[in-house]
Amino acid sequence: MTIYNFYLFDRNGTCLYYTDWNRKKQMTMSKEEEFKLMYGMIFSIKSFVSRLSPTDMKDGFLNYSTSKYKLHFFETPSGLKFIMNTDLSVGSMKDVLHQMFSSIYVEYVVKNPLCALDQPITSELFKNKLDEFVRGLPQFAVKPGS
Repeated sequence: MTIYNFYLFDRNGTCLYYTDWNRKKQMTMSKEEEFKLMYGMIFSIKSFVSRLSPTDMKDGFLNYSTSKYKLHFFETPSGLKFIMNTDLSVGSMKDVLHQMFSSIYVEYVVKNPLCALDQPITSELFKNKLDEFVRGLPQFAVKPGS
């Protein structure tokens, strides 16, 4: 199991934070283009799922899989979007993403008077705590031969 990367967007589509750990492929587009593409895709998937769901979806869209990776999604009531890409063997990351919000984002961004909530996160404490948290997850282990 492995975790590839993580995005944090605000409700307006601004990427507040991005990091990667075990990302193998480097993008040929700029980071800004990648962020716009990711946010647009999430916006479209959420709309698609909510409109075509045969049942009332309490949680909405949580994840999707391709043949190469799985994207996990968590959205807060205030519209923050936590997105993590993992390999296919990783189960639901809903609780992990919620914990990243409540234990790391709230503690090291919301409660930090030096952090503006509508601006990209530059806090080294946030970055270090998030990295430490993710590296401590059992899902972080890199697959043999990777």
